[in-house]
Amino acid sequence: MEHKDFEALVKALCEKASLPEALDMLKVCEDEAVAEAANALTGQFALAEIEGENRVYHVFTEENDQGEEQEFVEHVMNVGDDVIVFIAWFFFTQFDIKNRDTYAAAGRTYKQPKRS
Repeated sequence: MEHKDFEALVKALCEKASLPEALDMLKVCEDEAVAEAANALTGQFALAEIEGENRVYHVFTEENDQGEEQEFVEHVMNVGDDVIVFIAWFFFTQFDIKNRDTYAAAGRTYKQPKRS
C-alpha cells in the first residue's frame, strides 16, 4: 500500500465512532492484506471491567513450547478512547507500522504512554 493510500485509509478510519465500526471498514478494505488481517481478528475481542474502567482486550491462542494451545490476552484500548488507539494497535500488531507513523498519517501527534 502506498503512503497516500495508507494516509487516506487511516483518516477515513478515524471518522468511525468505535472499534467495531473501524474493524468492519478494515474488513472490506481494497488492500487484500489489510482485509485478511481484519477478518482474522473477528471475534477475538472481549470487554472486561478492570479497576473501574471498561477495557477492550484482544484474546488469542498460540502454541507454547510444549505444543499446547495457550490463551493470551492483550489490552487494546479502553471503551470511550479515541478510535485512533485501535487503528494504531491494528497497524502495529499486523504490519509493524509504528504508532507515531499511524498517528502522523491521521494528522495527529502520538504521545508515548507514561510508564508506571
